[in-house]
Amino acid sequence: MRHIYRCPLRWADMDAYGHVNNVVFLRYLEEARIDFLFRPEKDFKQGSVVARHEIDYKRQLVHRHTPVDIELWVTEIRAASFTIAYEVKDGDQVYVRAATVIVPFDFEAQRPRRITPDEREFLEGYRDDAEEEAVAA
Repeated sequence: MRHIYRCPLRWADMDAYGHVNNVVFLRYLEEARIDFLFRPEKDFKQGSVVARHEIDYKRQLVHRHTPVDIELWVTEIRAASFTIAYEVKDGDQVYVRAATVIVPFDFEAQRPRRITPDEREFLEGYRDDAEEEAVAA
């Protein structure tokens, strides 16, 4: 299953050519990730940190007033990290493919922690190994 976030585009997101600036895509991925991980029914309250981002820019996204879709899913779950894959797209038109490695973190103890059984169960519901190669392509 995939989580879909409808991401609004803002005037400040544009570069001098009227395209969404490449750096802004990191913020879009962050917004989608927060929408996914911090929902009322399931929440990573103990915290998490980003260990790595990988972004593959496929085509320019021109600013407009309608949102862009960000689909995300889980490609890997380990003991103390998991990987989220993304596609920023309109229908079949893909602008960005990306992946983020997330590490659950205990901010009180100031150290990484293991994924809890509840978190693992939640993440497994969005796992899609078949799509992992599509992100790398």
